[in-house]
Order: sequence, then C-alpha cells, then structure tokens
Amino acid sequence: MARLNLRLPENAPGSLFVDSTCIDCDACRQIAPTTFARSDRSGLSYVQRQPAPAQRKDALVALVACPTASIGGAQGREVREAFASLPLHVDGPVHDLGLRAESSFGATSYLVVREGGNVIVDSPRAANPLLDRIEGMGGARWNFLTHRDDVADHEALHERFGCERVLHRADVSGRTRAVERQIEGKDPVELAPGLVVIPVPGHTRGSAAFLVDDTYLFTGDHLWAEDDGSLGMSRSVCWYSWEEQVRSLKRLLDFRFRFVLPGHGRRAEARDTGEMRGWIQKLVREVE
Repeated sequence: MARLNLRLPENAPGSLFVDSTCIDCDACRQIAPTTFARSDRSGLSYVQRQPAPAQRKDALVALVACPTASIGGAQGREVREAFASLPLHVDGPVHDLGLRAESSFGATSYLVVREGGNVIVDSPRAANPLLDRIEGMGGARWNFLTHRDDVADHEALHERFGCERVLHRADVSGRTRAVERQIEGKDPVELAPGLVVIPVPGHTRGSAAFLVDDTYLFTGDHLWAEDDGSLGMSRSVCWYSWEEQVRSLKRLLDFRFRFVLPGHGRRAEARDTGEMRGWIQKLVREVE
C-alpha cells in the first residue's frame, strides 16, 4: 500500500497521491494521462490534478496497475471495481492486461483473443482477479515471451492455464529453462496461421517480436512510440548489440502491420500498413 508519510510534495491536494516508492515505469501516465504526470524535480510520477468523476475510473485502474503499489487514496470497493474492469480493450482482439509486475519494471502485457486459442504476450502480475478474468475470456493456449526481461509471473500463467510458453533460446535463463518452445535462429517462425514470431536481436540477444494477423506487432523493448507519436528505440536500453538492433529494425520492413504494441513506451497506430512502413523507414534513417 502507498504510504502517506512518503507522499510526494508535487501531488495535487486531494485523496489520490503517489509516494516516493514510484519507479517511473510510466504505467499510470499511460493509463490516466489527465491525472498523472512526471515530475521535473524527482523524475517520478505524481498526481497533477485530482480526477474529475469521469476520469476517476482510469485513475483507479492506474492505481491497481502500479507494480510497486505507489499510488494511494482509494477505498476497497473502488479497488475491486478497478480490478473488474481489466483487461483493457485496445483494438480488435487485443487487450492490455493492466497489472504491471515490478520484476518487469512495469512492462505492459497483452491478451490476444482468437478462435484458435488465446495468446498472452509477456506476463502481467498474476493476481487471482485478473487470472479469473482471463479464464472467463477463454484462458490462454500460448504465452509468448518477447525477451528475458519481461517474463514476470510466467510460471503462474503456465500453472493456471497450461499454456505453451514460447521464448527465443538465446534468452533462456534459469527461471525460463522449462519453457516448452524455444525458438532458434533469426528466421521467422509461424506458431499458427496468423501468428508469426520474428526474432529481432539487439535489445537482448534473444529479443523477438510477435506479429498477429499482419496487423498487430508486439515488440517488447525493441521498438516503441515516443510521447510525440514518432517511433523510437534507444542505445541506452540496448543490452546486447546496437548494430544488431538496427539490422533487426530493417528486417521489420519485410512485414506488414499497423500497430506497434511495446512492453515499455507508448503504442503506435498507423492509418494503414503503408504509413507504418514509412515510419519504420524514417526511424531507420535516424538511427543509422
């Protein structure tokens, strides 16, 4: 629970607040941008204005999503209602699972609902209310893990749903040794019709993107949208090879997609696949 004695001084007067245990994962600012902002002083999130009634639901979802429980000021009934609103619909079959895990530094995880079996991309914080909601939406046939950093509670997901976990072998560690399907090499791999794993080494040696129906590209920490909507990637969070990451970015030009859905950073939505291709080409020119 958030602690009043650690309440950040930047918080607007009122019941909702952020305390100094915030890790600046950006989750609350993504979910409720009218309520939360980033402090120029501390670099942490804070309540820039108390939410109006129409905005309070989003603010409470941000509260339960927070991986470090750094947001306080809600009553028990409100918290239960916020849990009940998860997952958050993004577009078509794609849902944001909401609950961020501290072990993944607050990375976003997703649920893709499909007739042939649902897919969880990366891992949320495995709280029972959320797992019950996933069960009610058909459970999960696969748990695709984009890279080693955002595996979080994958064991709990496998135990609950019996899902086949998928991770590139180059990112397998002690915690993920039991992953059922370990992808190798740099060639795309089709899990099922409309589901393609695209290795994109760079951020980590085994980073991989996941393409759904030539529309939705889940990118882990390989690629994201900046606050201004432009696509971005950064040397500062490249743990394996920047040169490989640039080559991986170019490889994405071989595929069609309209959405970029990252673990960290903002989502990007283009009008069509041609516009998205232009955005990728622009980023290639910037990073080369």
